[in-house]
Amino acid sequence: MKFGPLPTALAEGAVLAHSQVLPDRRLGKGHVLNAADVADLADAGIDAVIAVRFEPEDVPEDTAAAALAEAIAGPGLRIEAPFTGRVNLFAETDGVFTADRAAIDRLNGLHEAITIATVPAFDELTAGRMAATIKIIPFAAPRDALDAALAVAHAAREPVLRLRPYRPLRVHLIQTELPSVAAKTLDKTVRITAERIEAVGGTLAGESRCAHDEAALAAAIDRAHGADIDLLLVAGASAITDRRDVLPAGIEAAGGVVHHFGMPVDPGNLLLLAERDGRPVLGLPGCARSPKLNGFDWVLQRLAAGIPVGRADIMAMGVGGLLTEIPTRPQPRRGKPEPKPSRPRIAALVLAAGRSSRMGADNKLLMPVDGKPMVAHAVDAALASRADMVLVVTGHQAEAVEAALAGREARFVRSPDYADGLSRSLIAGLEALPDDADGVLVCLGDMPRIAAEAIDRLIEAFAPDQGRAIVLPSVGGRRGNPVLWDRRFIDEMKGLVGDEGARALLARHADQVHTVAMEDDAALLDVDTPEAMAALLQDARP
Repeated sequence: MKFGPLPTALAEGAVLAHSQVLPDRRLGKGHVLNAADVADLADAGIDAVIAVRFEPEDVPEDTAAAALAEAIAGPGLRIEAPFTGRVNLFAETDGVFTADRAAIDRLNGLHEAITIATVPAFDELTAGRMAATIKIIPFAAPRDALDAALAVAHAAREPVLRLRPYRPLRVHLIQTELPSVAAKTLDKTVRITAERIEAVGGTLAGESRCAHDEAALAAAIDRAHGADIDLLLVAGASAITDRRDVLPAGIEAAGGVVHHFGMPVDPGNLLLLAERDGRPVLGLPGCARSPKLNGFDWVLQRLAAGIPVGRADIMAMGVGGLLTEIPTRPQPRRGKPEPKPSRPRIAALVLAAGRSSRMGADNKLLMPVDGKPMVAHAVDAALASRADMVLVVTGHQAEAVEAALAGREARFVRSPDYADGLSRSLIAGLEALPDDADGVLVCLGDMPRIAAEAIDRLIEAFAPDQGRAIVLPSVGGRRGNPVLWDRRFIDEMKGLVGDEGARALLARHADQVHTVAMEDDAALLDVDTPEAMAALLQDARP
């Protein structure tokens, strides 16, 4: 890969290493310069750029990141589309994240261009939380380094990264009793234990109590053993202080085997790990009566995810095992914690209020294209995308347009001032956005070739905290629609008048604009005239 200053006149086909701002647009880092870009740069008096040219042994950053992501991501992880050399992996469901530490270390040690970062192994993840990110540091990775990385991934016996989903674990709880332990304490333990188990997708299938002595406990274990359960918990009226104490002795008297007593996690030190007939049995530490995070939670999460827990696993929990109450580790078992959103909530706003005056007497939005009204194509693409909600702004012939979209899960917003220009319809839609929308994707109802996949690529690239607060498609260097805006720009958008478009806003906030190159010209294709409609239909013919 060649990197450095390049005369503008010779820069066609090169990749920009740093953004360049032109009078009417911005060429972002990573943009591949075409002939029009080179001409515009020259017109702006820019006679040289810092750019990259690939050599035959280079693999472009997105291609390399995507290949590596496919190789290391296992079941339970969703792979996002690559952008700027990065691919993120997200949990598809609630569960426990596992990672092959040795393989990750080897991959990160192969070449400085290749980096993989993950959350800690055995972290509990809720659906949608990010698990890992693969980043190619420069604009390309050497092919031999990528090939070596793929070989490491493929040589692993298990997927390098995976998310093990929770199983519907059925659990029985036995509590021993002493006069010093109040009944309400035992009742509270049942409630807290049930909440813990439900938080990992399981069920407290049964609960029983017995005297705090070896024989009574052995008998209680015998009775519970016949039940349809996956895990047996034993909470002692008195803490376990030795392997010969009541709980371990009762388990062994019932035919169980004690594997380990104690764990290097605080709170949770006094956990007992045992089994009977292959079924795990846990003697609970006293802190398990509290909803606060403790070592029992870590063991329970793994068992619920189908991950065996043995003596060595318990003894390896020391690093990170000093648990403290910090914001990322709140009291976790007062019901299931609210999952944090892994991505911004996006509202798709389809503008379908215009008078269609250039088309003549017919409303172009209602004209058939491939067997359905033209406006339905844009709305269906938005509904099929990862947008969280779809709003359709209607005005001209509102009843007919809404009837054409009947049955779709879209919300209609009437624009009473649609005749005053596009901006009035846009503002009507913006006023109707829910408060929790982080961004708005402004779509045009007369763009029938926009696909859900294209919209998803815009959403995936949207990252306001990384300088990508306005995202739009580009085709051969030409900007198109739809455009995804961060919520911060809504007030400015409401200031638009008449048929004024948002071009001025794009120029004003050029440093926040990110373009996503599209493989077809759908982002440039809107249908305004009979000639354009005829061309569209002609192209659609087999």
